[in-house]
Amino acid sequence: MIQVQGNIPREIIVAVSGGADSMAALDFLRNNHDVSVAFFDHGTDVSRNAWRFVGEYCGNNNIPFLLGTNTHQDRKPGESWEEYWRNKTYEYFHTLNAPVITAHHLDDCVETWVWSSMHGTGKIIPYENRNVIRPFRLTRKRDFEMWCNLKNVPFIEDETNTDIKYTRNYIRHEMMPHVLRVNPGIHKTIKKKILQETT
Repeated sequence: MIQVQGNIPREIIVAVSGGADSMAALDFLRNNHDVSVAFFDHGTDVSRNAWRFVGEYCGNNNIPFLLGTNTHQDRKPGESWEEYWRNKTYEYFHTLNAPVITAHHLDDCVETWVWSSMHGTGKIIPYENRNVIRPFRLTRKRDFEMWCNLKNVPFIEDETNTDIKYTRNYIRHEMMPHVLRVNPGIHKTIKKKILQETT
């Protein structure tokens, strides 16, 4: 079941990557909100294929489509590709003059907490970052996937999501099975932290 935190404004921009999470969030939000879609192209083949998919979906469904592009590579020394792509994406979102809704979910929050705990302090993905709002932090990824399957919402799989050279993927595919063995209730634990944060 998709759960929502906070009051989502009527007119919003939904950040869509083409994956099940963001496509389900878009379909869910279209029911009661005036939506536009924002996509940020990182300049990779995978990214270009994704924006074509998202752009075509928006065209077929009369959804305004906003495209940001990375016009030059200016990655700083020591900055990982993951961090660089994330920073460039948020730079673009912060230029948009409307609330931007992302599909960050509970599984993302758990992985981020595990990752940040290894650096000293467990952190929860915040509800908002300037104009970026994350209202789906209580929803499991599987619920987004279920929504797509039940509603026949198309989505694509990012082929790089299985590449464990990226830290996020390494945590997701290699570490999380061990985390769940130690604490099968880790999602409930992090959900409590999220709820405590908002009370």
